[in-house]
Amino acid sequence: MQITKKLVFAVSLASSIGLSALVVQAAEFPGDRPITLIVPFAAGGPTDKVARELALVMGKQLKGQIIVENTPGAGGTIAAKKVVNAPKDGHTLLIHHIGMSTAPALYKNLGFDPMNDYEYIGQVADVPMMLIANKDLPPKNFKDLVPYMKANTSKIAYANAGIGSASHLCGLLLMSRIQIDLTTVPYKGTAPALTDLMGNQVQLMCDQTTNIGTQVTAGSVKAYGTTTLQRIKAYDKVPTLNEEGLKNFEVKVWHGVYAPKGTPKADTEKLAAALKAAIQDPSYKSKMAEMGVEIPSQANASPEGLKNHLKAQIDLWSPIIKAAGVYAD
Repeated sequence: MQITKKLVFAVSLASSIGLSALVVQAAEFPGDRPITLIVPFAAGGPTDKVARELALVMGKQLKGQIIVENTPGAGGTIAAKKVVNAPKDGHTLLIHHIGMSTAPALYKNLGFDPMNDYEYIGQVADVPMMLIANKDLPPKNFKDLVPYMKANTSKIAYANAGIGSASHLCGLLLMSRIQIDLTTVPYKGTAPALTDLMGNQVQLMCDQTTNIGTQVTAGSVKAYGTTTLQRIKAYDKVPTLNEEGLKNFEVKVWHGVYAPKGTPKADTEKLAAALKAAIQDPSYKSKMAEMGVEIPSQANASPEGLKNHLKAQIDLWSPIIKAAGVYAD
C-alpha cells in the first residue's frame, strides 16, 4: 500500500513537473531557437539596412536572436510566398515595404493575399522619397518644372528602378496628379538609373532618400522636392512637393513586419510588443535618422495599425496601377 502511494505521488509529481515545463517553454518564446526575418530584396539595399538594424534591437527585446535572410526576386513576391508557407510558430517573419500594397494590382497571378494570408506585427520605418533631376535641367523649382514638362514632354524621360519599384510608383502618381504622360525608362535598379540621370540620358527620377541622399547633398543632382508632407530633417533645405503646390502629395516607402497566418496569438502579441519597444530604441532611431528614415507612430507600429495602413494603400495604388495598364508578370 505504501509502495502504491509512493508510486502515485511520483507519477503525480512527474506530471506536474512536465506541465510546468510546458508552461515555462510556452512563456519563454522564442526560446533558444533564432527567429528568421526574411527580406525580399538583396543585401545592402534600403529594406535590408532597415531589417538589420531592427533585428538587433528587436532581438534584445525578445532576449533572443533574429537572423536576417535575403530572398530577392520577382518584386518581393518570392519571399512573401515563402513566409505564407512557413511553419506557423513565430520563428519566421517577413519584412516588406510598400510593395505589399501594390502587388495585388501589379501581378495577375500573385499567389498570395496580403490581406488574408498573414498575421500583422507592425510598421517599423517610413523611407521618404525625393523628386530629382539632372543638375542642368533649366527649371529652378517644382512650380517652374510643371509647365516646363508639359511644354517639353518629348524631351524629358523619367527613369525608374524597374516595374513595381518605389520610383516607378512615385512616377505614376506624379504623372497622374499633374496629368502628363512622360516617356518612362525602366532600369534594373536605382544605381544604373542614377548614373544615366547624372549623364543626362534621362532627366527625371523619384527615389528613396536612402539611395540618393549622397548625390543630393553633394549637388550632383537637382532636388525639386520631397514626397513628404513635412520637410525631412536630414534635408531641411529641400521643400516638399506639397508646399510647392502639389497638395497632399505623399509617397513613403513604408515597411511592415508580418508572420504566417495562424501563428499563435501569444507569439504575435509578444512580437508586436518587442517591435513597438525596438523602434523607440535610441540606437535604432539614430541609425534611421542618419538615413533620413522616419519612425512610425506607436499607433501604426501595431498589428491593427499595419493592417489598416495596408488596406488604405491597396485602395490608393490599385486604381492608379490599373489605369496605367502595367503588369509585372
